[in-house]
Amino acid sequence: MKAKILLIVSGGIACFKACQLCSDLAKKYEVKVILTKNASEFVTPVTFATLTHNPCLTEMFAATEDYTQVNHINLAKWADLIVVAPLTANLMAKITYGLADDLASTTILARRCPVLLCPAMNTYMLENPITQTNIALLQKRNFQILQAASGLLACGDTGKGKLPDIPVIMAEVEKILAAGRGTTVADSELDKDLNLTGLTITVTAGPTQEAIDPVRFITNHSSGKMGYALASKALQYGAEVNLISGPVNLEIPAGVNYFPVKSAQEMLAAVQDKWPLSQILIKAAAVADYRVENIASSKIKKQAETLTLKLVKNPDILKWAGEHKQKEQVLCGFAMETENLLTNARQKMQAKNCDLLVANDLTTKGAGFAASTNVATILWPGKELSLPLQSKEDLALHILRACQELYRQKQTESKSRTTVTQGEL
Repeated sequence: MKAKILLIVSGGIACFKACQLCSDLAKKYEVKVILTKNASEFVTPVTFATLTHNPCLTEMFAATEDYTQVNHINLAKWADLIVVAPLTANLMAKITYGLADDLASTTILARRCPVLLCPAMNTYMLENPITQTNIALLQKRNFQILQAASGLLACGDTGKGKLPDIPVIMAEVEKILAAGRGTTVADSELDKDLNLTGLTITVTAGPTQEAIDPVRFITNHSSGKMGYALASKALQYGAEVNLISGPVNLEIPAGVNYFPVKSAQEMLAAVQDKWPLSQILIKAAAVADYRVENIASSKIKKQAETLTLKLVKNPDILKWAGEHKQKEQVLCGFAMETENLLTNARQKMQAKNCDLLVANDLTTKGAGFAASTNVATILWPGKELSLPLQSKEDLALHILRACQELYRQKQTESKSRTTVTQGEL
């Protein structure tokens, strides 16, 4: 069943962006819109009614066929989440002090669901101590507030006050819904019981590039799609996500902590920094096994018929992570093979001290680096799950569920050990 979003649009020039936000929301959720009187000076109710296939509500006392229906109460009960975008200084002040003189403010006052506020106003209005006090009070009252973006404002000033980018708002919506509902925000059995709220998950993605000279490098065909799907889904279901990525041509998921790297040594340094602070590490990156021992300081000219490069082993990042894994941490590795898939994968899982490992065969149709699909087997100690051809996003959900299951299992075992130790004392 789709989540129900009530979008409240208040009056400011950023209203035109609210149309795109509404369109994006309506592709995933059931959406209704309240348009304030001032907002209707910028955009029309017809726009939002067309996008949502629901009436756009503007009047507090609009006539209805059923007079037992009270609009602001029914809307407050209906919504799983209220999103206010843009949020003006005026509506912010009303919400802060409980004023209720129109449909938007009365609905917010009556709500029991989470509220996501997306301020957009002139920089000086935003920086005014009164506005800053209101923001602080709303945060104390458990309203979710996205920081306004910075840039050139419609009035000609430059600074903070722009409506947050639509992907940023969408990512926060997904995160709030996942945390609040404790399960899925999508219509799929894959997400059943998936709730990663409170967990920090680090994901590595993409290839590494090992320089030969200032122009050339050694790399592989990894597109990064699997790692980015994992990062995006982990964020959607409530996790704090660190994405350590080699060079790829993919859009960075809005809301992740992004750490771009090039070489295997740079990726190792990033993993060494983030792994101790994470509960789960998913090593989806395709790291080059070797690097050039001596990188040329200038471009190597094409003169001789042959060129000999001396290669040395790169650090084994997965092995390092396995050696430094704490009892309650979960380490997930990947193995891409062209023969003896499961035998090689199990050997790798044991050698690298992984809790689980995702194995796939590069020669299988629909699997591989650049594809948007994959065919994989997830291995646990004494257990395996063979999965058919599916999107990398669906595979990401399977992997995250497995990681969650192992993490909860480790927590339970840790509590049991603590109880036994205390009992012995």
